[in-house]
Amino acid sequence: MNLALVQPIRSMLVHLDGTDAGATRLAVARRLAQQRDATLCALFVASPPDWPMQLALSESPAALLQTTDWAALERAKSAFDDMPTQPGERPRRWIDGSGTDAVALFREQALYADLLVLGQPDLAQAGVGAPAGFAASVLIHTGKPALVVPLAMSPARTLGRQVLIGWNGSPESAHAVAAALPWLHAAKHVHVLDATEASRENGTGGLDIGQHLAWHGVEPELHAGGHDGADAGRDLLSLAAEVGADLLVMGCYGHSRTREIMLGGASQTVLREMTLPVLMAH
Repeated sequence: MNLALVQPIRSMLVHLDGTDAGATRLAVARRLAQQRDATLCALFVASPPDWPMQLALSESPAALLQTTDWAALERAKSAFDDMPTQPGERPRRWIDGSGTDAVALFREQALYADLLVLGQPDLAQAGVGAPAGFAASVLIHTGKPALVVPLAMSPARTLGRQVLIGWNGSPESAHAVAAALPWLHAAKHVHVLDATEASRENGTGGLDIGQHLAWHGVEPELHAGGHDGADAGRDLLSLAAEVGADLLVMGCYGHSRTREIMLGGASQTVLREMTLPVLMAH
């Protein structure tokens, strides 16, 4: 297999918000950037204290009136500036979004990144860190793949040695698999939870996810599944624990309705209950 044919990761954009979880995301992103010989960029987005959450994802000019949590910004910038530099490491870039609609700026800058590094929403800390619905908003509005880092994760944890793919035959899952190919080629084991009818049919002569991955030099272990919605998300997380996965690959299902992001059940469940990194794509 000629790995040069796999789309390389040359630019990464990490979301920082001044929290401890944000510092962990930065450490994970830095390690990935070193491994992939990628340029690492960072952008601060956080909700100031007592700022109405619904404005964070607003498309109205009112979002431009946001104020900046300067203390959180200083913590994030210091963490970024204080990272040691290794010989041969690509220069990093801090993108200054202060005084702007930082959510809109992040979406715009995301279009120039090969991979985004986002964080699991912290539902127990409303008003702290990222605006409500930020990760889902970025995924759905940009269509760019993102590594979503769980709230509790050691930066030194292995990533991509044991991979589980959630496959349901949708464009979203196909987009996620394509984005995951660099990890799949390097993985020790790849598992697929296949929820399509193809996983329950034999002798049709049609294509399936196992054949598709085999053509890319990846020999997965297939598991048949059949749930929809939230149950599908729990099936994925349960199997991930069972096989010892350190990376889950899946589509992000949902759409934007006016100013509200409507996530599908599986996406909601995984983002809420995940304990391992998840590579998602819309």
